[in-house]
Amino acid sequence: MSNSLRNTALKISAVIPTYNEVESLQQLYAELTAVATEQAYDFEVLFIDDGSTDGSWDLIRRLSEADPRVRGIRFRRNFGKAAALRAGFEASNGDFIITLDADLQDDPREIPRFLAELREKRLDVVSGWKQIRHDPWHKVWPSRVFNHLVGYLTGVKLHDHNCGMKFYRRAVVFEVRIYGELHRFIPVLAHARGFRVGEIAIKHRARQFGSSKYGFRRFFKGFLDLLTVTFLTGFGHRPQHLLGTLGLISFLLGGLGMVYLGGYWINAELHGHDPKLHQRPALLYSIAALLIGGQFMSIGFLAELITSHLGRDLDTFSVAERTEEPRPTEN
Repeated sequence: MSNSLRNTALKISAVIPTYNEVESLQQLYAELTAVATEQAYDFEVLFIDDGSTDGSWDLIRRLSEADPRVRGIRFRRNFGKAAALRAGFEASNGDFIITLDADLQDDPREIPRFLAELREKRLDVVSGWKQIRHDPWHKVWPSRVFNHLVGYLTGVKLHDHNCGMKFYRRAVVFEVRIYGELHRFIPVLAHARGFRVGEIAIKHRARQFGSSKYGFRRFFKGFLDLLTVTFLTGFGHRPQHLLGTLGLISFLLGGLGMVYLGGYWINAELHGHDPKLHQRPALLYSIAALLIGGQFMSIGFLAELITSHLGRDLDTFSVAERTEEPRPTEN
């Protein structure tokens, strides 16, 4: 079978969150359609306007009217990149989904390499890696630290978790639920459900128009999101394993402290001394540890009740494939 026929048999959806990038959209559209034509892809482009105020939506609408492969979704206000991706995923029709930023820093000519990597290594997610970055140092170095931290805490060791250019099989984007700012952790969440994750080095282009939408606060938010993802992937369906363990440790330390103080009090009484326990800091520390331990375990039980109630309709597993169900035999 020729490459053209094989490519046409599979549809690719490009999901592109957009926020005030009107100067880049026409060129990005031209580059995407050029790749689609060259590779004979059955291709669609979804622009999600995340509350732009610069005329981006007017251009998206004109592109959509001129080319049926282009569709647009406009939010009433800025809801964030995770919401834009979620809306794009739900509206997509492709067997594969490619996400990329609208600022022209991601090169659409990398798409065939993503598809080849996914097919050859039987992956479910391929993440881009900006090996040579055209960003200022104050964005590059914190990003490298963040990526090492994500790999250490989650076990998903990618060079660039923040890269917006990623390639997915359709099953991934419909099983992985994202909200808030968890979009950068889709490979981590996918890996936790058993999907195979890989990466390729891609060409990174300097920004041509506008300015970056990410400030230094992004890294603080990213660290908090990392803690959330670590908890969700490790203890999302068994919160008491974490909270209860912390509670038991605290309760045990408090109990040992009270046992020590009890022995100290008995020894002092036997020798006719005033133990003055109320003046010993160890008493306060032990009581505090007992109270904290009890609170952790109580919160853990509440978290288990909530998880049990809300998780009834949510799958805690991921099915890779099924055999055909046996047909009933006729008598």
